[in-house]
Amino acid sequence: MAKNKLTREDALQFHMQPTPGKWEIQATVPMTTQRDLSLAYSPGVAIPCEEIFANPATAYDYTNKGNLVAVISNGTAVLGLGNLGALASKPVMEGKSVLFKRFADVNSIDIELDTEDPDAFCNAVRLMGPTFGGINLEDIKAPECFIIEQRLKEEMDIPVFHDDQHGTAVICAAGLLNALYLSGKKIEDVKIVLNGAGAAGIACLELLKSMGARHDNCIMADTKGVIYQGRTEGMNQWKSAHAVVTDARSLADAMKDADVFLGVSAKGAVTQDMVASMAPNPVIFAMANPDPEITPEEAHAVRPDAIVATGRSDYPNQVNNVLGFPYLFRGALDIHARAINDEMKIACAEALAALAREDVPDEVAMAYGKKLSFGRDYIIPTPFDPRLIHRIPTAVARAGMKTGVARRPIVDMDAYELSLKSRMDPTASILRSLNARARAAQSTVVFAEGDDPRVLRAAVLYQRAGMGKALVVGRSDDVRAKLTAEGLAEAVDEIDVVNAANTTHLETYKAFLYKRLQRNGFDAQDIHRLAARDRHVFAALMLAHGHADGMVTGATRKSAHVLELINHVFDAQPHDGAVGVTAVLHKGRIVLITDTLVHEWPDENDLADIAERGASVARDLGLEPRVAFLSFSTFGSPVSERAEKMRKAPVVLDNRCVDFEYEGEMTVDVALNPRAQENYPFSRLTGPANVLVVPARHSASISVKLMQEMAGATVIGPILSGVGKPVQICSTVSTVNDILNMAVIAACGID
Repeated sequence: MAKNKLTREDALQFHMQPTPGKWEIQATVPMTTQRDLSLAYSPGVAIPCEEIFANPATAYDYTNKGNLVAVISNGTAVLGLGNLGALASKPVMEGKSVLFKRFADVNSIDIELDTEDPDAFCNAVRLMGPTFGGINLEDIKAPECFIIEQRLKEEMDIPVFHDDQHGTAVICAAGLLNALYLSGKKIEDVKIVLNGAGAAGIACLELLKSMGARHDNCIMADTKGVIYQGRTEGMNQWKSAHAVVTDARSLADAMKDADVFLGVSAKGAVTQDMVASMAPNPVIFAMANPDPEITPEEAHAVRPDAIVATGRSDYPNQVNNVLGFPYLFRGALDIHARAINDEMKIACAEALAALAREDVPDEVAMAYGKKLSFGRDYIIPTPFDPRLIHRIPTAVARAGMKTGVARRPIVDMDAYELSLKSRMDPTASILRSLNARARAAQSTVVFAEGDDPRVLRAAVLYQRAGMGKALVVGRSDDVRAKLTAEGLAEAVDEIDVVNAANTTHLETYKAFLYKRLQRNGFDAQDIHRLAARDRHVFAALMLAHGHADGMVTGATRKSAHVLELINHVFDAQPHDGAVGVTAVLHKGRIVLITDTLVHEWPDENDLADIAERGASVARDLGLEPRVAFLSFSTFGSPVSERAEKMRKAPVVLDNRCVDFEYEGEMTVDVALNPRAQENYPFSRLTGPANVLVVPARHSASISVKLMQEMAGATVIGPILSGVGKPVQICSTVSTVNDILNMAVIAACGID
């Protein structure tokens, strides 16, 4: 499988487009009328101010404090880059903020403090305490990070968590519990060697000791060797706490007969000889980033019985902090915790370990392109496991309540777990699954419009993301000039440019096209012009002859015109069964709107066909289809002949015995709003519809474009279904990401 290639230009463009940075602030209350403004600010805002003054705990009720975390750094230890300073750390802190939102629906603001003085840093954070429900410290160098965290924990009454320390420790502990379980060993008996006496290393060892590891069985090493009792060189109070009585002086000495190696140090710190000297069934967590202390291949070459984890996503058993910090804070915030204590961290680790031992949902397997099951290569859950959001915070919250740090304990844990499930964004899992399927398929996709910079960027991204091979229809010199103008000169040699001038298949294409069109008024000269000069037709001919697995077009021409050209090569007329299905993604919801491309004014039989195609596409996207036939009337009220076909279409489906839910006719609110649905208990829909069949193409188009322009919805499509080959048509207002999404759908073979 191709690996994801990220270039400097890709990273810079991602952070600059569509707007600089990675997050923005949106109001959660109406701000349109004078009354709204009066309630949001003066004079209405005075009322909650008085309430909070009288009872400070009500700040969690009347403000966003209870779901707001600050990600704070001074930039003295940015990733593996060192001391870049506060300003240069901002992209990392913004990234951490969006991870909080993406994985646990925690609002987060990044704050970069321009000081290396621990006192000034602590004072600044402490003074901001009333604003936030929790503090996540990040990328602060040791030993100052220990001082800062300890002081802030003592001085503040909200959780203070240094993720570089405790986040790594929690995920490491979770993986180690399962690795020892598979090895038949107990934590209180094993010999543990840790290399790297920085923030993460010390936190890992401290947490494992609180979970039962014996002090005398744990050896810590740094760049100067083993930390033993009596050593004076390069020592501090935090290292001294883990000094042991031992004759070992080097890492190689310490590794002899060790059961566990934990590395948070540097690439190549561990040799194969060291691994060979370890005890039977060794556990090796080589967590240095970006390159581990020893690779899994190197370790397994000398010790096939080893269980190996790293910090990298391209190896099994990734120790990834995103499995911990979002859910730790989610649980802590929801009980209005005063702190995140060891018991809460242990509860998080144990819940993660338990989750990895359970059957993995099919949607996770689909997203990763392989079946995952508990074992030597799967001891830690994947970051995209949908169960994390409702399993980990509940364990953390229970531990916080049990240990007395909760200001507001949760009374109904079942209801709490259900509320956590509703925080998941289904659209994210669908897009992730499609990307994984595309990477597994490694399809060749032809991009028909190589004269458009958006299309070229999408083609480059498709290939660099490891999805497969990108072919671009265009002239080489023109493509080179446009890519260079876009700052992608090095991408010129990465993608293949194809056209009639450099193909050996042109005569074959022309013969095929002439046979199809000769009785439709096209002579040989017309055929040559179409095959040799029209990029849409040329791309379609490539697809029809198996010279590509899918095609993407439509970014430069209106979809109706593009469809007309594609019909020269494929049967994509209404009577051929072709249907246009557009996916609309907005605020965590996804609906498919049909038919947005082919049928201009369908009758009830056409509508039934459209419903079946829409249901098929829904299933291809990982949705269980619930189809609603939309109108301005609901179940016969008001009566109108215009709505009659929408009333008849479900009856047509009744006679076809289809295997999906459908109902109609109904208004869009009845289709999508559970409360509105309650007024019709006889309805066959068991929940909000996700496939909306509308009366005509113009109403479908209006609906999609209105959602896109007014609500800012993400639109994917129209997905051309029923043609027999993956032909995907973008809209002329498509962004680079929109075009890339269409290429991914084509690569997945969705038709």
